[in-house]
Amino acid sequence: MGGRVVMGLLFFPRGGSAQVTRYLALALQQARWSVSLVAGSLGRPGEGTHAPTFFDGIPLRHLDYTAAADAAGSGADPFNGSVPMHPSYEDRVDAPDVVLAAVDPARADRLAEVWEGPLAQARAGEADVLHLHHLTPQHDAAHRRWPDVPVVAHLHGTEIKFIEEVERRMAVAAALGQRLATMPEALGGGPGPTPALDAAQVEILQTTRWSQWRHGEHWLAHLRAQAARADHVVTVSPADQVTAGPLLRLPPERVTAIPNGVDTERFRPRRLSPEERRACLRRWLVEDPRGWDEQGGPGSVAYTEDDLDRLVGPRGDATVLIYVGRFTAAKRVPVLVRAFSRARGRTARPLSLLVWGGHPGEWEGEHPVTTARRVGGDGIFFAGWRGHGDLPDGLAASDVLVMPSVNDSFAQTALEAMAVGRPVLATRSGGFPSMINLDPVRPTGWLVEPDDVEDLASGLVEVAEQPDQVARRGANALAHARAELSWNGRVAAFEDVYGRAREHRARAGGHG
Repeated sequence: MGGRVVMGLLFFPRGGSAQVTRYLALALQQARWSVSLVAGSLGRPGEGTHAPTFFDGIPLRHLDYTAAADAAGSGADPFNGSVPMHPSYEDRVDAPDVVLAAVDPARADRLAEVWEGPLAQARAGEADVLHLHHLTPQHDAAHRRWPDVPVVAHLHGTEIKFIEEVERRMAVAAALGQRLATMPEALGGGPGPTPALDAAQVEILQTTRWSQWRHGEHWLAHLRAQAARADHVVTVSPADQVTAGPLLRLPPERVTAIPNGVDTERFRPRRLSPEERRACLRRWLVEDPRGWDEQGGPGSVAYTEDDLDRLVGPRGDATVLIYVGRFTAAKRVPVLVRAFSRARGRTARPLSLLVWGGHPGEWEGEHPVTTARRVGGDGIFFAGWRGHGDLPDGLAASDVLVMPSVNDSFAQTALEAMAVGRPVLATRSGGFPSMINLDPVRPTGWLVEPDDVEDLASGLVEVAEQPDQVARRGANALAHARAELSWNGRVAAFEDVYGRAREHRARAGGHG
């Protein structure tokens, strides 16, 4: 097909959506599409959050959030600089990117207008389609300057979860005769009696930082308006497709599920000798430690050569589990830590857990290192935030990927693990049931109940005690990944969506 697409990603490279953006852009280029990207950036050249470094090989225009993040670190307003910090869909304490519900609607125009210049430099007006990742101020900039260009909104799941969290808090406020805007003042003297709330709502009432959600109703309506203006919406899983339509009030024909793909050249099976495995683990945990706790930066959690003996087992035969991802609440890393602590005492075979991730200084709820110290962290090792280039070796040095996330839309790391030949143990929620096959003929992993520490612990014991099943399911996962999951195989679906978006814009007379 071919044509010109301008992609937009508001955020600096950090999570899975940045990986998806990069891989999809490269796959489209190979299919003879002209691709330009407009994205946020943070930090210096060479750092993983630096957009020109991360998106090397893709024509890029970017805005640098470094000054805004530095301002937040010194107690200043991160929205007052020439490049205001982007908002977040997550509410994290002391984060420079505050949750969107905390942002005064009066800032909306400024958050959008700073993107008009980069989009213009990327020749947005000449694009066949604007492919905008997430629902963000980039949609507002595009609508204001280029209303005739078709827009595809690519939802990665975080905006869906944000809307659901807003609605849950709106329900609590309504039950108390309030709105989100009035809740901070209404609770100034404490929550008081709560007979109108059920147990789940009481927990929301007690754990929410209500001052951070006072503008939630406004942004809920705004995100729905952005989705309505888009010519087509893509979700990353069938589960999100089912959720997104009613949540965003879109007709079914305007929403298409296109699951993420995987780079099967970068992520490919590799057998590490015991010496190679130990050398990799030594580099990540002893020589270049990047684990961290609440009080320290990267490297404040480090290990010794003797610790490696505990990780790989006395004869190098330990089953090494790996978790990869951020320390946000939805990832449920503390749940995994508690489940692992239970499981390790029930296995005859050695079992260890490598926690790979946690963007420095960023976590929600209890910090996983704190959880490990509280429940007994023997056998748990924190590698910290590593570059994506190390991940193929990280997966190859492990035996099973464990994803305790709840309602994770379509975890990229699960695909990457399968492409390396590693089975996945995940929760029966979000996109995992559509990713992990439990068919007895060719299973690719295991599914456990979400937020169930005991069920997860039992699953970990099963993994440890059945190495033959680990090998069998890993082989099945590899075969599935190589046959079905390449990014190049996803291009045709996106080309179809681009065509549908152009047809919709033409029918709408150019203004949607």
